[in-house]
Amino acid sequence: MNNPILNDRIAAVRSFNRFFTRQIGVLREGLLHSAFTLTETRVLYELAHHGEQASSALCRDLGLDRGYLSRIVSKFENDGLLKKVPSATDGRSKSLQLTAHGREVYEPLDRSSREEVGEMLSRLGEADQLRLLDAMATIRELIGKQAGMKFAQPFVLRKHGEGDMAWITRRHGAFYCEQLGWDRSFEALVAQICADFERDFDPALERCWIAEMGGERVGSIAVAKSGEEGVAKLRLLLVEDRARGCGLGSSLVDECHRFARAAGYRKMQLWTTNLQTEARKIYQSKGYALVASEPVHAFGKDMVNETWMLDLN
Repeated sequence: MNNPILNDRIAAVRSFNRFFTRQIGVLREGLLHSAFTLTETRVLYELAHHGEQASSALCRDLGLDRGYLSRIVSKFENDGLLKKVPSATDGRSKSLQLTAHGREVYEPLDRSSREEVGEMLSRLGEADQLRLLDAMATIRELIGKQAGMKFAQPFVLRKHGEGDMAWITRRHGAFYCEQLGWDRSFEALVAQICADFERDFDPALERCWIAEMGGERVGSIAVAKSGEEGVAKLRLLLVEDRARGCGLGSSLVDECHRFARAAGYRKMQLWTTNLQTEARKIYQSKGYALVASEPVHAFGKDMVNETWMLDLN
């Protein structure tokens, strides 16, 4: 964007978002000092306050990926927090319902949330409380008019800095060991990619982003030179489990594409495997095409190496 006035206003809105989320405390990894993430607490809230619901309704209302919600539901079922019951409107399907134990677990969270907001309001006088409520009503009214628009989710993207490459290396190694059982050779590969990126870094043609929620790193991605004229590599995509379901992976990829186009690249290239199913869904949704594949044994597992390409024009 080349409009300086609009850019200043965008910066002001983003600054307000960061300020408000720090004040209200909703983006802590352990929300309200609990073991639940923000998304998990949102699911509990919907079931506690609106009764039993179909999974599809929760996905729609909370903007969640179906697979991500399924993992939360499985976790909650195993912990005895919810159960599946016959739908009140369609006997062939199941709805989700909190158990008595689920309500017992949720009620202290709800109480703590009310107390935190009450404490924030109590620091304001009557007139200032009304000003705050009026301002919130104005924000809801103005933004609500733009029905159907996809607004930014509660994460911030920034350029990489000191210590970020070490974090990317460590979290890639740990994540893929936990998720896919890959051995340490994968972490060694990521370490080499990060080292090469830092050593030959060209800020005009390369960029790495770190995603943060509540001041904590939860994701990464990078655009790197490929060695081929006009072709950039998409590298180091990572989204932590606690940040899934809010469109972060898609936003990271979009950010790469915007930078690549501005830098003059014509195409994007990436390497992945058939085992990285969530990432492949994102690439496919963005229009990437599979152009090469090869069965290999790597990182202690049998897999298929894949090369994907996207025309940026």
